Amino acid sequence: MAKYDYIIVGAGSAGCVLANRLSENGKYTVALLEAGGADINPWIHIPVGYIKTMAMPGVNWLFDSEPEPYTYNRPIPIPRGKGLGGSSSINAMVYVRGQPDDYNGWSQMGNRGWSYDDVLPYFKKSENFELGSNEFRGIDGPLNVTTTRQTYPFMDDLIQGAVQIGYEKTKDYNAESQEGFNYFQVTQKNGLRFSAARAYLNPAKKRSNLQIIKHAHATKIIIDGKIAKGIKYLVNNNEKSIFAQKEVILSAGSIQSPQILELSGIGNPILLKKYGIEVKYPLLGVGENYQDHYIARLVWRASQKRTLNEELRGLGLVKQALKFAFLRRGALCVTAGLVAGFVKSDESVSTPDIQYHIAPASFADPKKRKLDKWPGLTIGPCQLRPHSRGSVHIGSKDSMANPIIKPNFLSSEMDRHVLIKGMKIARNLVKAPALKDWIDREELPGPETESDDDLLDYARRTGATLYHPTGTCKMGHDDKAVVGDNLIVHGTENLRVIDASIMPKLVSGNTNAATIMIAEKGAELILKK
Repeated sequence: MAKYDYIIVGAGSAGCVLANRLSENGKYTVALLEAGGADINPWIHIPVGYIKTMAMPGVNWLFDSEPEPYTYNRPIPIPRGKGLGGSSSINAMVYVRGQPDDYNGWSQMGNRGWSYDDVLPYFKKSENFELGSNEFRGIDGPLNVTTTRQTYPFMDDLIQGAVQIGYEKTKDYNAESQEGFNYFQVTQKNGLRFSAARAYLNPAKKRSNLQIIKHAHATKIIIDGKIAKGIKYLVNNNEKSIFAQKEVILSAGSIQSPQILELSGIGNPILLKKYGIEVKYPLLGVGENYQDHYIARLVWRASQKRTLNEELRGLGLVKQALKFAFLRRGALCVTAGLVAGFVKSDESVSTPDIQYHIAPASFADPKKRKLDKWPGLTIGPCQLRPHSRGSVHIGSKDSMANPIIKPNFLSSEMDRHVLIKGMKIARNLVKAPALKDWIDREELPGPETESDDDLLDYARRTGATLYHPTGTCKMGHDDKAVVGDNLIVHGTENLRVIDASIMPKLVSGNTNAATIMIAEKGAELILKK
């Protein structure tokens, strides 16, 4: 019978951090279960490969949302990483911490130890920021963070244009002030993706007290009374069990951590009984409080052929491949957005509530990631702090079946209002003097789309997730909370959830940085127990 001190389910961003930190003192044995395989696919490591990995079987769970009325009953792809590194191995590598008010808000909700001052040391502990340390940034951590290696005159002029119409050129959106425009910071090193697996797991792999079990699909938690004892999992359709002498830790992410809890009998009793699952502990909030960023992308045709659309096609692609092979520079280092913008929808808003992902590129077929044949610009706004709430729940007791994902995008009037404002601000940005020689015409939604209703119609027809599902095992102390501020599942012993699902509210930005911070703090909570 296999026994370890700690069992971690999921080798994503959080799981890799935990595997490293819990095993580094050599005192404890740690088992890390991952349903996917090794991170050996070359498209994982080439930054522009995210275009492929976002829709690639084998490295992606390829979930879809349920059709919902506010997004015209379209199933919306919900990519989630499968394999070592999890979503940090397939994402756009964008590093955004969010705003201090995000974490102060968590603290004000009764979650002690989660204010911005509380979590900042863990952000600093996690990162090696190539531009140097200061009171906000760290240089001794495992995770390499840098500015994008590739810049474009088009993007330089766009940032200048933002300044011309009244916005700031932010120095470091992860430091004193998020507001303004500048190039994204990314988790890359020497032009290659620097996933949580590269940062945290690779240095720990050879430790004798760490066992990494790949292709291990967790099916349920072994629970005796209220005590988590271990995990049942499948390998090649053979069921196995593994036991924890100290704790079981779910780090399977906002889709699958609640799924595993429900399959194990922890969740809403009505739902569990519906599928014939014995109720181990009733927790009404499991799978609820689903939050994600919804983006609507506007596209312009550029006047000059100096965009990714040309560089990643034909002879241009050959040149860029050689540039990447020899210099680790060029278009193959580019992520989903080159320039970030954080702005307020209204002066009454205290901090930015709109984020832009901006790239000198456009897709003729977004689903197939096929680039347009003409030079393009894409500006995608999202509502940073959405009011819409959705859910994720099991649809059967079959652990291999996909859960039912209902994001409920745009169900909030405020979300619709802010997104429309974001689209209008984008249109105003391209009219800046610095862009007069760059912009030919608006392609999507097109200049004939003028009214708020028409803009909303476009957003509902074409919008998509920004791949930031959170909140489905929320931290708190109300009747819908799943974990306490110590990340222990309410009503249980020796069972924690440590991943993005514990966020009570979605942070104001991309979520990978915050997830790694949560795991760093979670590891310390465990070791200080």
